[in-house]
Amino acid sequence: MKQSDGMAGHIRSRRELLGLIGAGAVLLAASRRPARAEVEEPSEAAVLRDPDAPVSGNAGGDISIVEWFDYQCPYCRKLEPELRQVVQDDGKVRLVLKDWPILGPVSVVAARMALACKFQDRYHPAHDALMSVNSKLTEPRIAEILAGAGIDVDRARRDLDTNAKTIDAILARNNEQAEGLGFHGTPSFIVGKFRVPGVLTMTDFERVMADARKAKAGKQQ
Repeated sequence: MKQSDGMAGHIRSRRELLGLIGAGAVLLAASRRPARAEVEEPSEAAVLRDPDAPVSGNAGGDISIVEWFDYQCPYCRKLEPELRQVVQDDGKVRLVLKDWPILGPVSVVAARMALACKFQDRYHPAHDALMSVNSKLTEPRIAEILAGAGIDVDRARRDLDTNAKTIDAILARNNEQAEGLGFHGTPSFIVGKFRVPGVLTMTDFERVMADARKAKAGKQQ
């Protein structure tokens, strides 16, 4: 999933993309050049098909949206309802969720607890509950929020202890992928073959999704 040197005739210019979606989207191509001096950009399969990454929307959708987020990021919280609505309305989007806790130790606690909820099949309620909060998170507040979402918090803590290596490996992969793709903050997205750092509106999502489908159709011809 690389930005190629020779893509002038293959994609829109950066200015056109900025005009299209109101954010810094760059098409991903197939070259294998490091995104930065010491960071190798991840493969498409690693980003889209990590078996441990939570997925919602249409698992067999024709395009994927991948979101890197932090539960304490106010922009992530703000766009969550619009992203959810876009995925629901479209019906053909596979949404891949990448916990990327970069805003301090409490963010790490929240991400680890949310991922621990996978082991009782409650990741998505945990994610939704933590994203819906407007106040600052603390460890007691995280437990309160999860309990309010019907999650067995004591079990989540036990599952976290038991599966700590697996959960921490997921977070490490998410971080490596984000850095390899050149992302610097949350939220950041892959939409189809485009990398999109920043906040998008529903209209922005719809436009870049349409463009991603056009790019995919062109590649298949």
